[in-house]
Order: sequence, then C-alpha cells, then structure tokens
Amino acid sequence: MLQNLTADVFLMLPALLIALTFHEYAHAWAADRLGDPTPRMRGRLTLSPLAHIDPIGFVMLVLFRFGWAKPVEVNPYNFDNRERGLAWVSLAGPAMNLSLGFIAMVLLHVVSFNPKLTAMARLLDWLALYNVYFAVFNLIPIPPLDGSKLLFFFLPRATVYRYLDTVAQYGLLILILVVSTGMISRTLGRVAGLILYFYDRIALMLLGFN
Repeated sequence: MLQNLTADVFLMLPALLIALTFHEYAHAWAADRLGDPTPRMRGRLTLSPLAHIDPIGFVMLVLFRFGWAKPVEVNPYNFDNRERGLAWVSLAGPAMNLSLGFIAMVLLHVVSFNPKLTAMARLLDWLALYNVYFAVFNLIPIPPLDGSKLLFFFLPRATVYRYLDTVAQYGLLILILVVSTGMISRTLGRVAGLILYFYDRIALMLLGFN
C-alpha cells in the first residue's frame, strides 16, 4: 500500500508541475502576442517550471490543495484595448488547462489497454484531473484569480474596476475561507467532474471505442 502511494505521489508531482507551468506560460504567450513584451523580458515565455513555480505556493498546493505560482507580470498599457487585453490574457491560462486536460484524457484511453503503460496511464489520469480543476478554480471571479479579469468581457469597465478595487484587498482571505470551509469545493468538484465526464465520452467517440 505504501509503495503504491509513493509511486502515485511521484506521478502526481509531474502532473501538477505540467499543469501549473503551461497555465502560466499561456498567460505569458497571450500577453506577448497581444503586444506586451513584459513577460518575455521577465523570462516567463518559457516552459521551464523553474520560471513559473513559487516554492512556497507549490508546497502549499501539494500539502493543502491550495497554493499559487508566480504571477505573470503584464503591462496592460501595451495592449490596443487595455481591458480586453487583460481579459484575453487571463482566459489563456484556463483555456490552456482545459485543452491539456482533454489531450490527457484522449491519450489516457490510448495507453490504458497496454498493461506495460500503467504508470503512464496514472500520470495522464492525474494530468487530466489537475488541468480541469485548475481551469475551473481559476475561473472563479474573485481576485487575484483569472475569472475576475474575465468580467471585462461581460460588464462595463467602470463596474469591473470598482469591483476589483473593492474586493482585491480581501480576495486571498475570501479564497482561503471558501476553500478551507468547503463552501466552494463541492460545487467545483461537480463542475470539474462534469467536464471530465464529457471529455471521457468525446475521447471514446473520437477513438472509435463508443
């Protein structure tokens, strides 16, 4: 039992690193494409985990399932439309995670029938799970999460700025509260589970297993 648990941890950690790294890289890539060179100048336009991982935040995430990576610095004044630019950059992270989650699900079904690839199947399972949960969690509209910037797509910018100015100083405290009390984990679990279910169905259909 202990051996299986240890092996699973060694599969969880790379899955976690991949999900976090690609999430932050997507923010940097989107900002760069939209005309802001700040992430490139800060060394964030890379898939090296060392550029994106905050050691304390990563340990917190592993131990308590609540942590953080290094935020990607952007200068919104380099965007043609400041608010829309922020929204697109924020969307890039969850979109990357959702894409990786689906790819991992497809590959999971490809390797799952080969008993020699059991470890790879477990890694892909964790990769699909982490990516989908990261996407769903980051879409919560509470600063500093990405979902708070996505409000620029739906609300007048003055309303969004007023909301961000009001909530930003309490955002981390609110997140700790809702996570520690389980107020939001059940809802997120249902949403993530639904996405994973649809990923599973679509992957099976694409591979001709259904």
